[in-house]
Amino acid sequence: MSINSHFVRSFFHSVANRVAALLMKLLFGYSSQVRVIGQDKANRDGGFLLAGNHISHFDPFIISSVVRRKIDWMAMAEFFPRPVLGFLLRAVDAFPADRYRADRKTIRTAIERLKQGRIVGLFPEGGIRDGARSLLEGAPLRAGASTLAHIAGVPILPCVIVGSDRLYSKKSWLPLRRTPIWIAFGDPISDFPGLAKSDARECIERDLTTAFKNLYLELRQTFRLSPDDLPHPPRERMGSHAQTRPRPRGHPLRRVSAMAIDSLMCASLNLMQSRHRLRARSRDEMERYVAECEKLTAHDFYAVPHNGGLASGIGEGAMATWRSPITTKFPANDIARADFFRCARGWNAPTVLMLHALMSASHIGYRRWAARFNELGWNACFVHLPYHYSRVPRGYWNGELAITADLIRNAEGLRQGVIEVRQLMAALRERGCNDFGVTRFMRRELRRAQIEPSLVARHFHLSSPMHNQPLCDGNRILFVAGEFDSIARAADLEAIQQEWHGSELLRVRQGHFGYRMLRETMARLKERGL
Repeated sequence: MSINSHFVRSFFHSVANRVAALLMKLLFGYSSQVRVIGQDKANRDGGFLLAGNHISHFDPFIISSVVRRKIDWMAMAEFFPRPVLGFLLRAVDAFPADRYRADRKTIRTAIERLKQGRIVGLFPEGGIRDGARSLLEGAPLRAGASTLAHIAGVPILPCVIVGSDRLYSKKSWLPLRRTPIWIAFGDPISDFPGLAKSDARECIERDLTTAFKNLYLELRQTFRLSPDDLPHPPRERMGSHAQTRPRPRGHPLRRVSAMAIDSLMCASLNLMQSRHRLRARSRDEMERYVAECEKLTAHDFYAVPHNGGLASGIGEGAMATWRSPITTKFPANDIARADFFRCARGWNAPTVLMLHALMSASHIGYRRWAARFNELGWNACFVHLPYHYSRVPRGYWNGELAITADLIRNAEGLRQGVIEVRQLMAALRERGCNDFGVTRFMRRELRRAQIEPSLVARHFHLSSPMHNQPLCDGNRILFVAGEFDSIARAADLEAIQQEWHGSELLRVRQGHFGYRMLRETMARLKERGL
């Protein structure tokens, strides 16, 4: 009975793959003109990993149509619960892969098929990428491909595809219009069997990164590709009017309104800060502080104390408080606090850490958004940042002491907040949560105290995002900028985003102060599959 069942299953998959291959050749033969470099390299015998860049949903079908052998593709796990789509994917021997974590079943399936001499296809970027988020532009690779190749003992064949994103345009499917698509296959990259796992992974990733860059350059030079031929965002190819970089010139009233609100708010903040004067010895204190900080790395500066755990402090209640690892001159600020809003899935659900704005007016809006996250299956955690809400010293306004001309207090407040969030994340991991998301007059006083910009710059290696790189993958980071923001200017945020390879920048038509940004951020996260 089992032999017959196995025969029927094998026959079904064989027929399904042949039918799919024929349909793909007919479809893309009609709509596209595919030009290939190094096609013979993809038709080699034996098992190997085929790793390609990912610029459209059409990529696996187009690549499969030019390779003689069948490719078993790793596909997004989100596709498989859908009855029809999941059935079709399994019929052609595709199997699910989680983009955000290493799944043992996926790894076992891939290794088994590779050792059987089959081709396994995957996209190391973990999703559709363009611009600075693409590995073609230097974005970092995920470690999955190198790990699989080393464990299975098979080579990796690099593949670069350009032009498939044009198929998002309806015009590309008009009769007699064949969209040009270019594909290049590189030389197989060894799995370095004689090296230790970590060394082999490093060598594979280095060679694979170089191969992608060289193949991309070869395609551009061989076929003289124009800027329009190169990868573009899908929404841009679709002709969407929802531009990620809207032009503010067409909205003069909104710009003026945003500038007026920002100016009024900044004037109010300046008035409030006027009572925080620096002392005559402030420059000497700053000099000593910076000299001590120059001896530290960012890892040391934000390190969690060995006895700084708070897992026992998180119970089943809606709030957790604990003593901050950083002691300040204000006892009220030394008690950290976080409010929890759990969804029906309990502690195992992903958690979004809500880091409120400077001098946030009220927690009510954050509670409403916490309810929205709960509806999406996420827990929410509202963190009381230093000098805000429950941590405001008596006699001061909410957040008044967080950012002033006292740069030492500013830096220590930043350090305090980061360490406390790291403590909180460690405690939540012990409760079963493994996925997190994070939503984000002075100059005159500094000049009077003779604290020049060059002195402040000596602290940049610990506090400036322009001088550091994120610990997580860049493609998990979304920057959101206000087009009319004159404080945190969009151009400055874009400069940081370009340094953090793989991240994305969303521009919103508002100034520094406003609520539109959060709405559009949520909409963009849903598009990305939150």
